[in-house]
Amino acid sequence: MRFVCAVFISGFLVTSAVAQQPNEAPADEKARKSYERALEDLKHRKPQIALDEFKKADKQSGGHCLGCEKQMIRYGVQFEDWRAAELGAEEMIANSQGDTAVALAHYQSAMVFYREASQRHKDELFARSHNECTKALAVPVKFPEAVYLDGQALAHLRQDDAAKAQFAKFIKIAATDDPGRRRAERYIERPELARARMAPAFSVTTLDGKTISMDDFEGKVVLLDFWATWCPPCREAVPHLRDVAKKFQGEPLVILSVSLDSDMEKWQDFITKNQMTWLQYRDTGFSGAIAKKFGVEAIPHTFTIDSDGVLQDEHIGDAAIEGKLKKLIARAKQNQSTAAATK
Repeated sequence: MRFVCAVFISGFLVTSAVAQQPNEAPADEKARKSYERALEDLKHRKPQIALDEFKKADKQSGGHCLGCEKQMIRYGVQFEDWRAAELGAEEMIANSQGDTAVALAHYQSAMVFYREASQRHKDELFARSHNECTKALAVPVKFPEAVYLDGQALAHLRQDDAAKAQFAKFIKIAATDDPGRRRAERYIERPELARARMAPAFSVTTLDGKTISMDDFEGKVVLLDFWATWCPPCREAVPHLRDVAKKFQGEPLVILSVSLDSDMEKWQDFITKNQMTWLQYRDTGFSGAIAKKFGVEAIPHTFTIDSDGVLQDEHIGDAAIEGKLKKLIARAKQNQSTAAATK
């Protein structure tokens, strides 16, 4: 039996807007004490207990605790306490002042409804997400994230023409290096992908200097491996991964290892010594951008992604993945042959 390096992060942010800022504690004395207990619970890696304390502090403050609202959204989504997440977003909207704050609050609400809809598979929740995006976009601020999210909600509602229009708008206003641009282009061409469980879009520069994005791998199966040199089970899994790379060499398969190491030199030396010849990237620990996008809380952690970019499997710990890869590679080849025949 293999063990896992169970080093956990406290959860993911729905967006950067829920990050802690100064002076977000409640003014009420009782509420402040509950709020401070919640922060202590987070320090001791007890996020579920902290969520209850944040909810208590919020109630004691009469719904006027911005820090509580942000954490209720964050951990409400993580632990699928949708009532808490919705309430946090509702109060954030009610307490927001200024166009930017109002837009961000409605976007938070849209994200909550979208996450809930994705988990519960309810069109009415996707519709509520769309309505909140509409409100976020009604204020005179540039907000490409809300445009993109609205396109996703509309795609789930089978309003494909409207979804395509939003993705096209996103491409026009998003930063040129935004990895979501390529994803939006794919959604315009195939809106059904916006309804699939797609691997998060990202762009990185690998150890050998190549700049790659998730959507560069269209048509190929992707094996995404999160690991670190300080993790014994990860080190034990390297020979298996090396065997997989050799076995499927020349096939439409891309392997990308994402290290959570902080020591660059140690990471590079380990890769060289262990002949890890596939793509390598170093993230900044569990709080790194890629680890957050994939919700990685323990390593080794692998994700198997098909040639359309749809997440198929994930495993914590070393696992037998060759059978699944073989099937996905065969399907990728079949799709390539079909595409070539229709040209």
